[in-house]
Amino acid sequence: MQALVTWEVPQVGFELGSSCKFRTRSRRKKIEVVGFPVCNGGNGDVLLGSEGFNGSRKFGFACGCFSGHSRLKLARFCEPKKGSFGGSFVVAWALEKQAIGNVVLVEEANPENRLSGECEGEGVVAHRNVDGRKGRDGNDDDEIGIGGQGENWEQRNEKIDVRALALSLQFAKTADDVEEVLKDKGDLPLQVFSSIIRGFGRDRLMDSAFAIVEWLKRKKEETNGFVTPNLFIYNSLLGAVKQSGQFGEIDKVLSDMTREGVVPNVVTYNTKMAIYIERGQSMEALHVLEEIQEKGLIPSSVSYSTALLAYQRMQDGNGALKFFVEFRENYRKGHIGKDADVDWEEEFVKLENFTKRVCYQVMRRWLVRDDNLTTNVLKLLTEMDIAGVPLGRAEHERLLWACTREEHYIVAKDLYSRIREKHSDISLAVCNHTIWLMGKAKKWWAALEIYEDMLDKGPQPNNMSYELIVSHFNVLLSAARKRAIWKWGVRLLNKMEEKGLKPRSKEWNAVLVACSKAAETSAAVKIFKRMVEQGQKPTILSYGALLSALEKGKRYDEARQVWEHMLKVGLKPNLYAYTTMASIFSGHGKPNMVDAIIDDMVSAGIEPTVVTYNAIISGFARNGFSSAAYDWFDRMKAQNIPPNHVTYEMMIEALAKEGKPRLAYELYLRARTQRLALSSKAYDTVVQSSLESGANIDVRLLGERPPERMVNGQGRNTSSQVS
Repeated sequence: MQALVTWEVPQVGFELGSSCKFRTRSRRKKIEVVGFPVCNGGNGDVLLGSEGFNGSRKFGFACGCFSGHSRLKLARFCEPKKGSFGGSFVVAWALEKQAIGNVVLVEEANPENRLSGECEGEGVVAHRNVDGRKGRDGNDDDEIGIGGQGENWEQRNEKIDVRALALSLQFAKTADDVEEVLKDKGDLPLQVFSSIIRGFGRDRLMDSAFAIVEWLKRKKEETNGFVTPNLFIYNSLLGAVKQSGQFGEIDKVLSDMTREGVVPNVVTYNTKMAIYIERGQSMEALHVLEEIQEKGLIPSSVSYSTALLAYQRMQDGNGALKFFVEFRENYRKGHIGKDADVDWEEEFVKLENFTKRVCYQVMRRWLVRDDNLTTNVLKLLTEMDIAGVPLGRAEHERLLWACTREEHYIVAKDLYSRIREKHSDISLAVCNHTIWLMGKAKKWWAALEIYEDMLDKGPQPNNMSYELIVSHFNVLLSAARKRAIWKWGVRLLNKMEEKGLKPRSKEWNAVLVACSKAAETSAAVKIFKRMVEQGQKPTILSYGALLSALEKGKRYDEARQVWEHMLKVGLKPNLYAYTTMASIFSGHGKPNMVDAIIDDMVSAGIEPTVVTYNAIISGFARNGFSSAAYDWFDRMKAQNIPPNHVTYEMMIEALAKEGKPRLAYELYLRARTQRLALSSKAYDTVVQSSLESGANIDVRLLGERPPERMVNGQGRNTSSQVS
C-alpha cells in the first residue's frame, strides 16, 4: 500500500499559539510510522534517533519514537509563536531546552523527495488518510498505533483541537476532573497528552499535568493496559517539572515510573541531570551521567553537553576541560560514537566548541568576581593550549574587555600577546582598552610597548590611542616634576618625540618645574628653548619655572630679561611670578626694585602673602643683607601678615651670621610665645652663636632642643626652605 499521511500538530497554550504542519512531498510511498512533531525555537533540519517498541534502543539527541523503525530520519522543525506550548528540543550542546520523548520519524525519502514544515495559526491536529489503502497487517494505515491504542480517527476524518482540549483541561486537579472533560472524546493518541503535559509545564499548571497522568493510570486499569502512561508520557512529565521549576516533584515522578514498571531511557536521565543543575546540584547531575553508564545505556550527546553545563554552573573550567579531554580520548579510541544513527563527527565538533564556551564563560565570571582569580585564568588558558582546545580571537578579546581592575593587567597582557601571536588582526578598541588598563595598573612602559606595536604592526592609533598614551606620559612627567627628577623628565620628552607624540605645554612645563626644583638652571634654559623651537607657546607657568631656575642659579640679569620678555608678549604675571622676581631683586641687593615689584603687584590686584615676604627676606638674608631682611620683617608685621616658622628660622640664621646673637635669641623666644615649632637647626644656631660671641643668655628659656625633622624617612637638621 502507498499512502500519504499528513499530521497538523499545534504547539498549544492558553494564549494564541502556533501550529506546525509537516508534509512529505514525495512519490506515494508507504510510511510505516506516524510521527509527532515538536516545535522548538528555530527552523532547521534535525537528525533524530529512535527507540522502537520492539525493545531495541537507539538514542538520538534526547528523543524516542513510537514504532520499531530504527533508521535515522530527517525532520524539519518550525518555530512556535511566543506564549504557546512547545516541546523543548535541543540539538547537541544547546542544553537548556531538551526534548522529552517526542520525535518526528519519517521514512527516508528518495533524493528528489523532501520534508517541509509550515507554521500555521490553527490549533488543531488533523490526521487524514489520503488514499484509504490498507497497511501491511491488513489494518488501515491511518490507524494510530501507539502501543495499540487509539480509534480510527482518520477513517472518520475528524480533527483533534489540541489547544481547545488543553484549555478545557487547564483547571483539572484530579483524574475525575480529566474524566469529566474526556469522557466523550474516545481514545485519543498519547501524543496529544504528551503535548498538553509539556504545555502545562511551561504555563506552570503542574496539578493539571499530574491529573492527566493519574487519569491515564486509571485508564490502564479500565482498558486492561490498552491505554497506559508509557515512557514518553513520563518523560514529558519530567520535562514539565523542569519547565515549571517545581523541581521537588522529580522524586515523585521517578517513583511513579518505578511503580508502573516503566524503565527510564537516556532521555529520562538527561532530564534528571538538567533538573539537578537547575536545583544547583551540579555534582548530583554528574553522578547521573555515571548512573547512565552503570545501567548499560549509551549516553547521548545531550548527556555529555549537560555534564559540561554542570561544570559551568560550578564555575569549574578545569573540570570541564578535563571532562572533554577524557571524552575526546574515548571517542578517538572508538569507545564513543558507535551509533550509526548519529553523526558523531558533527557532535564531536559541537561538544568541543561548547567546551570552549564553558571555559570562556567560567573565566569571564572569575574576572568579574570581587576576589582576585587572575592566577586561575592564566592557568586555565595555559591548560587549554596544552589540551589543544584554545580559544579563538573573539573569546580572547571579550575576556580582555572583562579585565578592568589593576590586578587584571597580567591577564590582559597575556591575552594581548596571544592575540598578536596567533591571529593576524586585533581590534583597535581592544588595543586602546589594554593601554588604558596598563596605565591604571601603573605599567606605563607596557602601555608604551602596545602603542609601539600599533605603530609597527597595526591597527594604526586613533585619537583615543594618542590621548591615552599622552595621559600616561603626563603621569610619569608629574612624578618627575614632584620628585625633581629632571633627567627622567627629559628622557620622557625625548621618548614622546621619538614615538611621534608631540609634547604640549603641560608636558614641557612639568620638565621645566623639575629642573627648577633641582636648581638645574642650564637644563631649564635648554628645555625652554626646545619648547619654543617646537612651536609651543610658553605659558605663565613656563616663565615662572624658568625665572625660579635662573634665581636659584643667581643668573639675575638673564632673569630680568626673561621677565621683560614675558611682559612684552602680553602675559600677566601671577603671584608666583611676582614672588620669584621679588626674590631675584632682593638676592641681587636691589631693594628699590623689590619695592617696585611689590607696588606693581598690588596695582595688579594681587596681595603679597607670607610666601612673598619670606622670599624677599630669604633673598636678602642669603646674600648678607640682614638689615634689609629685618626691615622687611618689620614691614611684614605692619601689613598684619603674621610670620611663620620659616620666617623666624631665616631671620635667626641671618642675624647669627651678622654677629647679632642677642637678636637671634629674642626672635627664638618670640616664636616660642607664638607657639611656632622651630627646627633643631634654629635652636643650635642660637646656642652656638651665643657661645661664640660670649653673649649672656638663659638657655633654659629656649626649652628642650626640638627633634630633627624627618625628610623621606631620614633625619635632617635644617630649616624649611621657601616654597
